[in-house]
Amino acid sequence: MNNLPLLTIVIPCFNEEANIPILLERFNSSIMNYKKAHNSCEIQLILVNNGSLDHSQDVLNECLPKYSFATSVKLLSNLGYGNGILYGLNYAKSRFIGWTHADLQTDPNDILKALQIIKASRSVNLFIKGKRVGRSLADQFFSDGMSIFESILFMLPLYEINAQPTIFNRNLLDSNINPPKDFSLDLYIYIQAILRQFRIERFNVLFSDRIYGTSSWNLNINSKIKFIIRTIMYSIKLRFFSGSKLGNSR
Repeated sequence: MNNLPLLTIVIPCFNEEANIPILLERFNSSIMNYKKAHNSCEIQLILVNNGSLDHSQDVLNECLPKYSFATSVKLLSNLGYGNGILYGLNYAKSRFIGWTHADLQTDPNDILKALQIIKASRSVNLFIKGKRVGRSLADQFFSDGMSIFESILFMLPLYEINAQPTIFNRNLLDSNINPPKDFSLDLYIYIQAILRQFRIERFNVLFSDRIYGTSSWNLNINSKIKFIIRTIMYSIKLRFFSGSKLGNSR
């Protein structure tokens, strides 16, 4: 038990063959610097090959032996962003678990900032989430609009719902029965943290542009509209299911 990491981060990878080597090397650099400053770094990465159609598995097989802090699991088909994360979390043994993206838009140092928050906090029931800065006006407008809608719907101050990383004590997920298997997972776990009265910590994260590959959903205005419609429909369903519990949490 003493050899278990304090924090496990799941990274779903769908057609990210060009990004995986850079991602692992960036994490390696960040972890090495952290170890020099703190003598240890209790982090494990689980990269999920989320039904990739490219050469992601070949790249993982080649790269992972170089990095003791990382491992991978494989899904034969992509059943959704959330499904990939939940599958990876099944293999996590640490007290704190969470996820971030593989597209290089987020900084591995953000994970180490979260680790420091965990180690400094006296709260067991802790929920940590990034707050994106430096985004384009269009993306910020889209994000703010969804935050306003969700805040009104749930009557709670919700913002930057899809920001990364998302990290929490594993007992939050152990209590959940039917989390969604798509991008609504971020909203779902955020709401559950509030319902369970977890201490919520936010910190600024820089959200950069993609270097390689394309988003699986943010392709054009039509894909954004479809994403909004799916999110609204799920949000209304979740609000109906969580109604009385939300009233008790305030």
